[in-house]
Amino acid sequence: MKSGLNAEWLGQFIKALHFAAVKHRDQRRKGSAASPYINHPIDLAHILWNEAGERDLDAVLAAILHDTVEDTDTTPDEIEAHFGRRIREIVEELTDDKSLPKQVRKDLQIRHAARKSAPAKRAKMAEKIGNVRELLHDPPKGWSRARQIEYVEWADKVVAECAGASPALAEIFARLKESAGGQGK
Repeated sequence: MKSGLNAEWLGQFIKALHFAAVKHRDQRRKGSAASPYINHPIDLAHILWNEAGERDLDAVLAAILHDTVEDTDTTPDEIEAHFGRRIREIVEELTDDKSLPKQVRKDLQIRHAARKSAPAKRAKMAEKIGNVRELLHDPPKGWSRARQIEYVEWADKVVAECAGASPALAEIFARLKESAGGQGK
């Protein structure tokens, strides 16, 4: 069966999945089901490729790897050694500085979103879609409906700053926000 994928693309995709799986192997998501963390990057790749029709390998790889530097012992140099300078740069665009307070990190995501590269914007939009879906399906223990809506409204601000990078992802998020009851902007 012939497809639009070439062997190099598929090899990089599988390499990124394996890398992320190894790095996140002992981590769980915050939802009450505590699903394996690797489900999150796989979900983002699915959102980009299958739902939004994005064919930007850099965005897909960065989405898979987006939390490795932020949430594991992975270094930017390690990302570059395995995936090249361009992927390192995009992953760094997606990495929050965990030394900052949470609210500052959230504010910076909104302020910096418009200045990100197109692949980073697409990966960020997919992340917000995945996070909101998970929040609505399996919220973290103790999250009130008001806190869930607050998260959706914040995510909407981040997505709005990235929307020009992918009208398809913006539309997916808009429908999701509407079903969530978030007011957003």
